[in-house]
Amino acid sequence: MHQNYSSKLLEEAVEEFSSLPGIGRKTALRLVLYLLKQDNEIVERFGNTVLKMKKEILHCRICHNISDTEMCNICSDNYRDHTTVCVVENIRDVMSIENTQQYSGIYHVLGGIISPIDGIGPADLTIDSLVEKAANNSIREVILALSTTMEGDTTNFYIYKKLKDTPINVTTLARGVAIGDDLEYADEVTLGRSILHRTRFEDTFRS
Repeated sequence: MHQNYSSKLLEEAVEEFSSLPGIGRKTALRLVLYLLKQDNEIVERFGNTVLKMKKEILHCRICHNISDTEMCNICSDNYRDHTTVCVVENIRDVMSIENTQQYSGIYHVLGGIISPIDGIGPADLTIDSLVEKAANNSIREVILALSTTMEGDTTNFYIYKKLKDTPINVTTLARGVAIGDDLEYADEVTLGRSILHRTRFEDTFRS
């Protein structure tokens, strides 16, 4: 049912908040009314923080993770294992894996997965830069940590074909452990276990 607002400005603010993922109109109205009650300084700081993030945030030139600098704090960490690269779909997956505290390598963020129905092909992702990274002979293992969907499996296989003639060991998360369709929703213990018990990618389609 359409809500009648006494203020056009209020209605427009609710429209903007309700356009965010997972935010319905009732929640949007509650958030807007909360901000309306705050001091101007608080609301200005809130707005400026979001605007500054949008304008100034960068993507790491090495792994494509979000960063405040040209190189993210993971890629610049000399204590990480730079010979092991975990390939993920998006930055949320990096956060999920980091939360397990079971992985000490670096990452490569694809920016999505191959999905012809959505018009996303290999050229729309950062696969080429992954292949270039593999060509410098400094990588020993590439872990494919994409979602267990048809699109995820298609992307995994495409990357495997690109790397199969290199000496790199291509592995994937343990399929015996249920991780769901998205790493974001896997609990930390389960996801951590699937990383520790990863298997060779070849074995997933030869068995």
